[in-house]
Amino acid sequence: MSLKPGVSTVGFIGIGVMGKSMAGHLLKAGYKLHVYTRTQEKAEELVAEGAVWQDTPAGLAAASDVIITMVGYPKDVEQIYLGEQGLIAQAKPGAYLIDMTTSSPLLARRIYEAAAARGLHALDAPVSGGDVGAREGRLSIMAGGDEEAFEAVRPLLELMGTNIVLQGKAGSGQHTKMCNQIAIASNMMGVCEALAYAKASGLDPQTVLKSIETGAAGSWSLSNLAPRIIDGNFEPGFYVKHFIKDMGIALEAAKDMGLDLPGLALAESLYQRLADMGYAEKGTQALYKAYRP
Repeated sequence: MSLKPGVSTVGFIGIGVMGKSMAGHLLKAGYKLHVYTRTQEKAEELVAEGAVWQDTPAGLAAASDVIITMVGYPKDVEQIYLGEQGLIAQAKPGAYLIDMTTSSPLLARRIYEAAAARGLHALDAPVSGGDVGAREGRLSIMAGGDEEAFEAVRPLLELMGTNIVLQGKAGSGQHTKMCNQIAIASNMMGVCEALAYAKASGLDPQTVLKSIETGAAGSWSLSNLAPRIIDGNFEPGFYVKHFIKDMGIALEAAKDMGLDLPGLALAESLYQRLADMGYAEKGTQALYKAYRP
């Protein structure tokens, strides 16, 4: 499947742990790729492989039929999309804007409405799967927006993910990602506590993992992150600081809906303690350090 005629140039903003791999899949598929990121050195490998560097988001917008963003925080998304030099103001008529950052559902709706007012097509499409999923092109992609726009860019999304679902109107992708993060938050506490218990009781955590990861306790985090914990590998597939951001968004949205989420609140407090210990730049599996420093 290919994009409709005339849509061949993709702009990608945010060449980080996941963005680099995601953008790389587009380049390898033959799309002309324009890239921008705040730290230019992070894009050097893609540029060497044929991507075109742009000095500003506005320059990238002017050159691209489809613009994908994968940045850090809602404030970064707002700055990139809105304002006189933002993507919405500078994009080509009829362009597609896909924000794959985990961000605020309310902001996603604002972006959609501002884009629609200019005849642009905006989707919020956050992802799950971490660095491995990004590298292997098998992310779960949760989209919100108009079905016609979603189907138009599906060929691009299929290069980055394997589980691609339109969840509903604008903001629905972000709400779905909050559900994902809520489930992960409590699960990560369970994974870390199980391994800490195994260690404290004198068991071999690796042998314990063989028994529990295929039973009722099985989860993606147990199979993919517990081995990293056992190996002492706390490098980021997904940053602690970004997970704290996500939990804060979910808690704020839950409060607005009158929903109490005590498990999520506990997880956020533990991760904040972990960040205060100096692990904000490590992966989410570093939560183990809060149990066994």
